[in-house]
Amino acid sequence: MRGYFGIGIEGVSKTGNMGNLFRSAHAFGAGFVFTIAPDPKVKIGTDTSSAYKNVPFFNFADLADFRLPHACQLVGVELTDDAVDLPAFHHPHSAAYVLGPELGSLSPGLLACCDHVVKIPTSFCVNVAIAGAIVMYDRMRMHGKFSRPVTTHGGAEEMSRHVRGGRFVRTPKAERQA
Repeated sequence: MRGYFGIGIEGVSKTGNMGNLFRSAHAFGAGFVFTIAPDPKVKIGTDTSSAYKNVPFFNFADLADFRLPHACQLVGVELTDDAVDLPAFHHPHSAAYVLGPELGSLSPGLLACCDHVVKIPTSFCVNVAIAGAIVMYDRMRMHGKFSRPVTTHGGAEEMSRHVRGGRFVRTPKAERQA
């Protein structure tokens, strides 16, 4: 896979959420993780994968301190009216994803800095670490070694659905044509 990504949280207030997000970032191959204006009580190094020892960690005191690598696009993850639904979003080659605090939203200043804003099409907000994992999984599906063309049935081999004995059974196309 070419390109890179980073992921972070603005205003994180719960050490466990930050640890869970950074552990997932480590597992998904993030190039870096970051916080912007974290609550002073939040501690680094609580995840069991020790992501902070294996993935570069940047702690920005505030939005004025926030920096990204050249040509890295900032993608806000937020429930706004004009946000793009995540399944329809084309992830940039080089991107940094930023999520808002547990009990709030991305600040207006940070939203203004975003090149893109995406939302996860759910009925209500999910936990910040879960939201981050969903975004990273979606990026992996699009850019990663598991990417594949979209088909009408969702799989690589054309399948049809037949009902047998009250349950659905998928029959490969080759068997149907025999």
